[in-house]
Amino acid sequence: GSDARESFNQAIQLIGGIDDLNTPQRLVIVKVGVFDHRTNHHTSVNVADAIINSFDKAPKIFLAESENYKGKALERLQKWNTLFSERVVPFDLSGDAETKQVKVADETIGLSHILFKPNVFVSTHVLRTYEKGSILKNLLGLIPDRKKVRFHKRLEETLLDLYKAVGVVDLAVLDGTYLCSGIEPSSSSTNANIVIVGRNAVAVEAVGYALVGLDPEKVPIINEAMNRGIGEGRIDRIQVLGESFESAKEKITQLLKASKKKTKKSKTEKKAN
Repeated sequence: GSDARESFNQAIQLIGGIDDLNTPQRLVIVKVGVFDHRTNHHTSVNVADAIINSFDKAPKIFLAESENYKGKALERLQKWNTLFSERVVPFDLSGDAETKQVKVADETIGLSHILFKPNVFVSTHVLRTYEKGSILKNLLGLIPDRKKVRFHKRLEETLLDLYKAVGVVDLAVLDGTYLCSGIEPSSSSTNANIVIVGRNAVAVEAVGYALVGLDPEKVPIINEAMNRGIGEGRIDRIQVLGESFESAKEKITQLLKASKKKTKKSKTEKKAN
């Protein structure tokens, strides 16, 4: 807990602080990431705690999630129940009667009123080897109904329409407590202990892709974001502070190699049995 807080606070200082976001006048919405609440494929409790701790002036912090085919929002938010207090509360984006109509990929959808400015919007998700991404893909969870799968055919357009609708992601936090590789249900996670924080979600997502060996410029969501002028996806134009990008990438490369070997070994053992 305290290590995560310390690392996170250092990262916040490196990017120039969040004094404009951390004020008594602004509520904070943290869209946590949950792929599967039964595995490590969700924002870690320590990183969520570090985010909350850094917004010490905010009158209220909502940990927000919507329902999906894997479960109801408030059930899935129980992962973080040790952090709940009078100031930090779980929020069901699917159960809000007060909504604002927005246009998303040719549909008109009512999004929860808490998602809009002047509220501060934080998107956090896990570091993973998945081309559809983390921080930006997390925005799909703003859609209140369960049938989000219909948007997968137009995913980039959907995510960037949502980004525009909520008036940008104020803080993007890529949680590399664990590195998640593969696709569920056969995915695995390994301790990586890395956190990437930035004010531009596209740049943070691009760094995440590059760390796991994907070329961000070849990823559709990054390309489309750059076309729309939302952010920078070219690694050579993104300033990475703190641990050097090269050493972080080397660490992740080694973890992925080890994880592949482990998966291969367990498959061989299963065959032998």
